[in-house]
Amino acid sequence: MTDAYAEAGVSIDAADRAVDLMKVWIDKAKRPEVIGGIGGFAGLFDASALTSYTRPLLATSTDGVGTKVAIAQAMDVHDTIGFDLVGMVVDDLVVCGAEPLFMTDYIACGRVVPERIAAIVKGIAEACAEAGCALVGGETAEHPGLLAPDEYDVAGATTGVVEADRLLGPARVRPGDAVIAMASSGLHSNGYSLVRHVLLRAAADGGAGWDVERHVPEFGRTLGEELLTPTRIYAKACLALAAQDGVHAMAHVTGGGLAANLARVMPEELSATLERGTWTPAPVFDVVRQVGSIPQPDLEATLNCGVGMVALVAPTVVDTAISLLAQHGIDAWVAGEVSAATGALEGRGGTVELAGQHPGW
Repeated sequence: MTDAYAEAGVSIDAADRAVDLMKVWIDKAKRPEVIGGIGGFAGLFDASALTSYTRPLLATSTDGVGTKVAIAQAMDVHDTIGFDLVGMVVDDLVVCGAEPLFMTDYIACGRVVPERIAAIVKGIAEACAEAGCALVGGETAEHPGLLAPDEYDVAGATTGVVEADRLLGPARVRPGDAVIAMASSGLHSNGYSLVRHVLLRAAADGGAGWDVERHVPEFGRTLGEELLTPTRIYAKACLALAAQDGVHAMAHVTGGGLAANLARVMPEELSATLERGTWTPAPVFDVVRQVGSIPQPDLEATLNCGVGMVALVAPTVVDTAISLLAQHGIDAWVAGEVSAATGALEGRGGTVELAGQHPGW
């Protein structure tokens, strides 16, 4: 049966080898509450750890990396894409104040190459450790005929917990709150379909036709190296921030851009105005804008444009919040303020307006 399965394109031996290689990395992403190791049918987490909570609320988030995996495959670099996966799911979770407890991953590939799978899991485990989250299990599926031999996709899910009376969100936001922006490390993991269309697609098809090995002076490195920059993990910094009184809401800036994601955590009756002049986006955003002749509103509705996370805080805690974020290595600044709604740009909650212009744009 095993030989016949191998002839169909699925190697159980390769899968077993991949598991052996990834074990060392998964061990680095453990918490004391994790029971057992990998290899079982389910990951186990000791829920008695939640008995210290008065009213624990469980939170969960699921996401993938999107077409950024195409850059990893083109570069044959696979140990950073895990940071993008963890960043997407864990930092969606922490915006409500929830501590990420554990995560599982799913890797679908055309062919199991043990060293490549282990490299992917290495990145996931290292990112989980950075976020304070345990990696308790996952699944590697071989899909010959559906995916090419060197193609793969990754997804994951995480579970966390927050004390009910510490839950962050729109109900806490007040007029006069400051909008604190936290710098992104680059593109993170959203908008790569646009970026790849603009920079990598052949000129005959409307793109620039650049190669991932092309050295780009604005970046000081190759295009591929810039595009593969790992997503910044904000989890520990944001949890430290959430523990402070006067922190009311946070928004993870992913698909839809800064305005739309900030609007999701604001009451309908409030508005926020952010001044673009308070920060200069990394060169990659301006390169995409100029090379692709992308209108700024379209760019800002797709990419994070230099801000990966925002927090809405009372004016009295602004200095403390910025100092605390700096201690965690996060560059942060006051980018705007919350006020009564003025009918600005419509979002899924309150309204958000981006005013002014980025320096140099």
